Amino acid sequence: MTDLNSKPELDAPEGPAPEALTVTDIVVGEGAEATPGATVDVHYLGVEYDTGDEFDSSWNRGQSINFPLGSLIAGWQQGIPGMKVGGRRRLVVPPHLAYGPAGGGHRLSGQTLIFVIDLLGVS
Repeated sequence: MTDLNSKPELDAPEGPAPEALTVTDIVVGEGAEATPGATVDVHYLGVEYDTGDEFDSSWNRGQSINFPLGSLIAGWQQGIPGMKVGGRRRLVVPPHLAYGPAGGGHRLSGQTLIFVIDLLGVS
């Protein structure tokens, strides 16, 4: 049973990183559905695919984050719509849908990233 009231834990991935966005529902929500133009309230955990090192987590800050989907990385813009409030989804985001190729100026450029996202609200 997945506890949506606690920070998710991720097992280290095996095999090469996927080249396309991978979307896996861990828990299917029953609330309002996120649409491409929505603003979402989420808790999330982000780790690097290659190392499994955590690079960001709203859980560590003790509060969820509210974002317009259109302002987020392409992997979130493509991977969150269709998700329903109360759900937990795992996104594996290749570099071209995250922070671009290596040398792109962001510390995560060139990295495939894994996010576990809990959708708390949609507006």
